[in-house]
Amino acid sequence: MTRTFWVGGNWKMNGTVAAVKELAKTFNAGTTSSDVEVVIGAPYVYIPLLADSLRNDWAVAGENCYVKASGAYTGEISPEMLKDVGAKWVILGHSERRNVLGESDQFTAEKTVKALEAGLKVVLCVGELLEEREAGTTQTVVNRQLDAVIKAVSEADWANIVIAYEPVWAIGTGKVATPDQAQDVHAAIREYLKSAVSPKVAEETRITYGGSVNAKNCKETAQKPDVDGFLVGGASLKPEFLDIVNATN
Repeated sequence: MTRTFWVGGNWKMNGTVAAVKELAKTFNAGTTSSDVEVVIGAPYVYIPLLADSLRNDWAVAGENCYVKASGAYTGEISPEMLKDVGAKWVILGHSERRNVLGESDQFTAEKTVKALEAGLKVVLCVGELLEEREAGTTQTVVNRQLDAVIKAVSEADWANIVIAYEPVWAIGTGKVATPDQAQDVHAAIREYLKSAVSPKVAEETRITYGGSVNAKNCKETAQKPDVDGFLVGGASLKPEFLDIVNATN
């Protein structure tokens, strides 16, 4: 089967009202292939503005959510709230949540369940630290992160999950996994899904790459058979994001 190429932007904690309007204008004017699914992750406060101003064929994502629908959880945002203000997706398990804020595999899995129940689609991030790669434990780490979610969701849920492999050592560092390094890990993730979930889920689930992706380095990686797109950080705040969306053209 052909998996639809998927490109996501993750703005992280960046943006202003003026910048969001300007970027939406730039992206709306861009010519992109209808064969690519595009999603932009924005800070909570800018989601309604972005959802209102962004082209209809692109979707908006939250960058995180909590595990409850409502209640006494000061400062948290529920999946239901994200959906209410126009988000269709949510990014979960990003390395900055895992490694800066100490969120566990289990907590990420709980969020995934709640987001899916609320009707959001999920970008599930997995990836290893530099010391884990150097120790040769990349796949052990990635499988452990996947396992928590595999145990928590149904086989049918995987139709609404995109995996983003993001080696932590390549995020915002300018270091990029080579196309072959990305392909190797993506192929191993697909193989793991095959045995841990099902061959159907392994074949159909999109596995994207994130980690210092830009317009210059994306084209070769996009050609790899198990790379189904990108999760883009800093470059998604620039006009060059359109070039990444068109990486397969």
